[in-house]
Order: sequence, then C-alpha cells, then structure tokens
Amino acid sequence: MSEAAIILDPTVAGFGAEEGAEGLGATHFIGIGGAGMSVLAEMLHQRQVPVDGSDREPSAKTERLIALGIPVQFGQQAANVNGQDVVVYSSAIKSDNPEIVAAAAQGARIVHRSDILDLLMRGKRAVTVAGAHGKTTTSSMLAHILTQGGTGSLADPSYAIGASIQGPDGSTVDGGHAGTSAVLVAEADESDGSFLKYHPSIAIITNAEPDHLDHYGSAEAYHQAFVEHAGHARDHVIVCVDDPGALEVLRHLPADVATRAIAYGTADPDALGDLHGARFVQIVAEHEQEGTGTEAFTLRIPAALAGGDAPLDLPVDLAVPGLHNARNATAAVLAAICLGMDPHQAAGAVSGFLGASRRFQIRGTVNDVTVVDDYAHHPTEIAALLDAARRRYPRARLHVLFQPHLFSRTKFFADQFAQALSMADDVIVTGIFPARERQEDYPDITAATIVEAAAPAAGAAMHAVDDMAVAAQMIALRAEPGDVVLTVGAGDITRMGSVILHVLEAHFADRD
Repeated sequence: MSEAAIILDPTVAGFGAEEGAEGLGATHFIGIGGAGMSVLAEMLHQRQVPVDGSDREPSAKTERLIALGIPVQFGQQAANVNGQDVVVYSSAIKSDNPEIVAAAAQGARIVHRSDILDLLMRGKRAVTVAGAHGKTTTSSMLAHILTQGGTGSLADPSYAIGASIQGPDGSTVDGGHAGTSAVLVAEADESDGSFLKYHPSIAIITNAEPDHLDHYGSAEAYHQAFVEHAGHARDHVIVCVDDPGALEVLRHLPADVATRAIAYGTADPDALGDLHGARFVQIVAEHEQEGTGTEAFTLRIPAALAGGDAPLDLPVDLAVPGLHNARNATAAVLAAICLGMDPHQAAGAVSGFLGASRRFQIRGTVNDVTVVDDYAHHPTEIAALLDAARRRYPRARLHVLFQPHLFSRTKFFADQFAQALSMADDVIVTGIFPARERQEDYPDITAATIVEAAAPAAGAAMHAVDDMAVAAQMIALRAEPGDVVLTVGAGDITRMGSVILHVLEAHFADRD
C-alpha cells in the first residue's frame, strides 16, 4: 500500500458497537508516552490486553509503563509494529509515519485513540467533558472530587485528562489514572470530531463557542456536533447556559434528551426563557475574597436533583480564582451528585482542588513579581484568565507574554485576541506555535496580525516579537515589584516561565 493511499480519519469509528477491549489482540500505541495515550495503554494492560508502544524519547510516563511491564521502544520505526493486531494513533500522528505505513502494509487494524477510549467507556459509568474551554479543569475537578470524597462504587475512578493536577504540597498528580471502580472521567475532544464516538452516562458541555472552524467549516456545523454528542449520553446532559453557544445546543436537543438535561449558570432563570424541559441550577452570591484568589458562591439546586423535598442552597468555596472556575466547579459537583454523591460531600471535596497544571499555575515569585503560567489559547479563555488575575491581584500591573496557537485560529480570531489581550497592561505577542499547520499555508498570518488588529483599541501596550526567548527577557525587564507576568498559550510558551524567573533574579540582583 502506498503512503498516498493511507488516510487517517479520527471521525471514522474503528470498532463495532458489540466489540470489547478484551478481543483486541496485540495492541501497539504510537506515542505511548503522551498524556492522552499512556493512561489508555495502562487501562488496556489492566484488562490483560497485550500492549506495547513507541515514543521519541524516555519520560516519566514511559518509565511508569515499563515498570508495569509494558514494553516501550524509543524511536518510531516500521519494525515496532511487526505482528501487531491493532495500532493506535493520535491526531498528532501523520499518515507518513513509518509505523502507520508499516501497519497498513501488513494489514493491522489502525485506530484513533478515541476508539480505544470509546471501548473503555463501554460497561462503565463514564462522564465526558466537552467544550471549547474548561474541559481539563472541569474533568480534573470531578476526578479530584471522586478521588477525595468518593466512597464505595465511586472511590478510585479512572480518568483520562490532558494535564496533571496540582497537589497540596506543590507536587503534581498525573492526569491519567487506571482506577478500580466502574467510573471513568474523560475529556471529550471536539477539535477533530472524534467525540462523536462516545456514549457516556453523563455528558458535560462547558460551552460551545465556535472553534476549530478549519475542521467544521461553520458555527452551525460546530453546534450540531455538540447536539449529536449530547444525544449519546445515556443518563444526563449537564450544560452551562451562560454560554450562548451551549444554550443554543440545549435548545436544539431532541425532547427526550432535553428532559434529562441539567442547565446551570449565573443568569436569573426568568431571563433565560425556554430551557426545553431542562432543570436549572443557579450560581448565586458569587464573590471573590480580595487578594486571596478564592471564590465563594452558592448553588441553588432543585429538590428533585438534590434528593430532598425542598430546593437546596449549597455553599461552595474554591481555592482557584475566577468566575469561569465557579462554572467549572458547578459542572463537576453536579456530575458527582448525578453519580450518587451527597451534595455537601461533593462541595466539600472540590474546595480542596488547587488547579490543573498550566491553569493559573504560579511558577514563582521574585522580588514581589509573580510569574503565572496558563494554557489559555482562545480569546474567551484569555479574557477569563485576565479577569481572574485582576480579581486575585487587584492592584498589580499585568504583563502578558502570549504565544498564539495555530495560524488558522489566529486568522479567524485576530480581532477577538486583540480585544481580550487589551485587558492587560502590557502585552508581547510572540511567534505562532504551528502544531499541525504550516506557515506556508498562511503566509500573511504572524504575531503582528494580532497586534495590528489591536492598533485602534484602547488598553494594553501591545508589541510583536517573534523570538520567544527575546520576548521573555523583554517582558521580564519591564516588571516592577507588585506586578504579575503571565506566560499564556497552548504551545511551548510554558518553557519561558523559568527564563523570566532567571531574568528577574539577575535584574533585581543588579539593582541591589
């Protein structure tokens, strides 16, 4: 088979509805050390499926897999798939990968990672979290609630999350865990349409603000995908109606799905209009305790959902800042209640959540300059991040080093990026992280595209500096005691946190 004949389409289902993980045969993971792949390999290994994999280089994840008895080869080459029945790839793998080419030539079954996750959901009480923003934080919160507060059948859940979770001692808990209970929490990635394969017990939709239009082509097609995904949920759909896109999805659900839906948000229920039969949970009395970053709010839960004869006003205190995190916590608490957890127990457990890695993660402080790292890569996420920073550090000047993610997203949302970034005091936009895209396909799209869109807008001083290391040094030298510097983006901008801290140390040492 020629390379040109190999087509990798993550939207095509790799398994029939009656198939199970136990019948897979020898299964090989390309990029087995990845955050989204290693936990799937471990869960299959737990079910006695013969598993191995390959990766570019050793890592903590590959060391763990090897310790469990899962063979890992380093370097991707054709010989790694000899004799394999199933070869698993992620959306980061291209059709000319030597292991894909060899697998196709020998007739192995080539499936996307979402197919394996779909198999693992079968027979479990699965909770998926979908949305343009908030997937990782919401799924991390739910995993934390179940891990810390779950008992009996809810204890020790499995989870597949795209980031580590911050521990109380500054350590991190891996975002993938093969638990012993029948509960599985997983992010449902809408970027490539693969989330349409899942049939969870509970589907959470944090928002449906149009994104990935390079794949979907239109906002209407994007929303319809969420409607279809929600329709696959067997028991409940939990939807944030503060987001217009998610509200639109709710209103287009089939009647039998909408009556099983739970809507939540900060709005007055009378102002929302028709919720298509869904029950509504209101977030009320939300406020931030100035300078601490904590969020306190109350959930007004209908009696039928609270398990009593009267509505329940459930107080929740969060250690992570931002109204967006209040919404994320609401979805996680509601999912835990739907799984059978006592509401007060769920609310108490989420109060100990300290954040997922790269979600308002404080990297360090030098001479009262705080350096924060965040994964925000969409205008709405950036606006929520800067709002949270203002709430936590109300008197600080905010300096942002932003790395756009994807040329296509920069092209589609340049004006919105400029508007969101203008909430800061000082911004440097650095070179675009291409991921799967090529600069030659977008010759006119650069960091300057966003800066030029911001020219007429009031707000932050904004500059484009393509070299990321130079930009990091520049923004560090602009910071004064009491300021906050944020590294923002989904690419490798996270590496600049340590650079900024080193520059700050040298800069203030020279002053002394």
